[in-house]
Amino acid sequence: MSRVYPLDPTVPGSLGVVRQTEAVAAAVAAILAGRLVVLPTETVYGIACRPDDPAATARLFAAKGRPAALNLPVLAPDDEQAWHVAVPDGRAVALAGAFWPGPLTLILPRTEASRAWELGERSGTVGVRVPDHPIARAVLAASGPVAATSANVSGLPPLTDGAALVEAFGDAVDVYLTVPAADPMVRGASPNAASTVVDLTGHEPRVLREGPVTAEQLRTALRTTGEGGGSVPPGGTR
Repeated sequence: MSRVYPLDPTVPGSLGVVRQTEAVAAAVAAILAGRLVVLPTETVYGIACRPDDPAATARLFAAKGRPAALNLPVLAPDDEQAWHVAVPDGRAVALAGAFWPGPLTLILPRTEASRAWELGERSGTVGVRVPDHPIARAVLAASGPVAATSANVSGLPPLTDGAALVEAFGDAVDVYLTVPAADPMVRGASPNAASTVVDLTGHEPRVLREGPVTAEQLRTALRTTGEGGGSVPPGGTR
């Protein structure tokens, strides 16, 4: 039976703190046990699981109907743990310093620690980001990195309502952490809702999806830190 925790991180008070602590603990326990969790990020809701458990990632692919050709990204609690998953270069460090925590996913080579994780068909690379939502960060601080992708059936728009999330995934998800639709941290179904995705595995950075962080902002951050940036293309496929 799924557990649903409606939370409002903007409301102060001890009852809200206790409720959030209970919800985060339930989500962490589910992740560590190889189960699926829905949680808010500052972009869209994510559906997450333990990345080093093949049964868990298979469960996530099945719940979403996601093809294995679309690798699962990884959310990390901070830069240090992100670099435990992915191998950074100077450009990655510069962009992480400018935009993390935040809505930027970096595609990088995998480390030895993450090389065997079954995240999809592309076994040599991984997409990683550090999110900037207090609930997501609380979960990640206790669970460590998670495999996570937008909480929607593959090919359909991301879901922004708690009841719709439960209806879509039902008992396939063990724990749902939901927030009010008015939560200013959640962009919902706005045109640039999902994170910007930048591929840093080649000689030149490639924007695979432009979201809240624009190509011009990426160029500026790279130039400012001496890592180039003039060749970052504007836009990319979504």
